[in-house]
Amino acid sequence: MKKIEISDAIKHIKNPAKIACAITKSPEGKFNSIALEWFMRTAIEPPMFAISVAQSRYSYECLMNFRFFNLIFPAQHQHDFVSLSGFKSGRNIDKFAKLKDPWFKSSVTGLPILHESTACFECKVISQLKSGDHTIFTGEVTKAWITEDNKPFLVSDLRREQ
Repeated sequence: MKKIEISDAIKHIKNPAKIACAITKSPEGKFNSIALEWFMRTAIEPPMFAISVAQSRYSYECLMNFRFFNLIFPAQHQHDFVSLSGFKSGRNIDKFAKLKDPWFKSSVTGLPILHESTACFECKVISQLKSGDHTIFTGEVTKAWITEDNKPFLVSDLRREQ
């Protein structure tokens, strides 16, 4: 064991990491998505997930206004969706107007659910906690969806294609 910089230690332990995307809705009613590497299950009963979103992000504004999100686990072949979610801001473009992946609206919130994603969890925000320059939003899962044959998108999948 040797002493190392914190940032180097984090890089050492984090792969292979899954990427998730959260889908939200803006105050104007536009759908928005953000790629997330910081998420986790927080409870079994009731089922809950937490996501961490920078306060400078457009998705933060959306979550503060519309207290629901869909936590999407993209499939390996959904590179375009992940790239759009992670590298473009919903402040500047309508991501769902550019999205080629098929989706349908949730019956509860109307938020998009991508047909071919590995999994989708519809969540209602029940709490939030400021954590430095991010806010952790905890969402209670109200519905879950899966596509059994699709493997999850990994951080390494994104790096390989750039």
